[in-house]
Amino acid sequence: MRLLRKMVHPDTPSGQIRIYERKAARAIVLDGRQILLLYTARYNDYSFPGGGVDPEEDLITGLKRELIEETGAKNIKILSEYGYIDEYRPHYNPEHNVIHMLSYFYICQIDRELGEAKMEDYEALNGMSAVWINLYDAIAHNRKVMKDKEASMGLSIERETYVLELVAKELLHETG
Repeated sequence: MRLLRKMVHPDTPSGQIRIYERKAARAIVLDGRQILLLYTARYNDYSFPGGGVDPEEDLITGLKRELIEETGAKNIKILSEYGYIDEYRPHYNPEHNVIHMLSYFYICQIDRELGEAKMEDYEALNGMSAVWINLYDAIAHNRKVMKDKEASMGLSIERETYVLELVAKELLHETG
């Protein structure tokens, strides 16, 4: 799978680092210019559905599980690999101060109508919901949140927006 970008968050500690490794699988689901994303009220941002892969899972199994849990997706088809982001960022945990996140993106197809999502407690508390949105509207929204440096802004918004912009350029063959 191709490397899309290596990212090191500016607040990532240096020197005495204790790294937590995490793999995630994320879905790119397009329907014309509409894209299936997760809106999280706590961070006021849009992100790709998907998330951490459990130790006993492969990437595809984890991706399908996450898609079902977060969006209620039905009839999931993995069409192709897209690429991955290699990312280092601060991790606020007594045992680890850096998280090394490998986010693997896959182009997927699902039924347009979503079933019932089964969000984890923290996802529900953060106000996360699956939405079909115009790709360019999602990019503009995330760009505004980053530009305004909203106090609620999370650490993953830069990664998510970067991939959204790549999707627009490479999969829709448009620059916006």
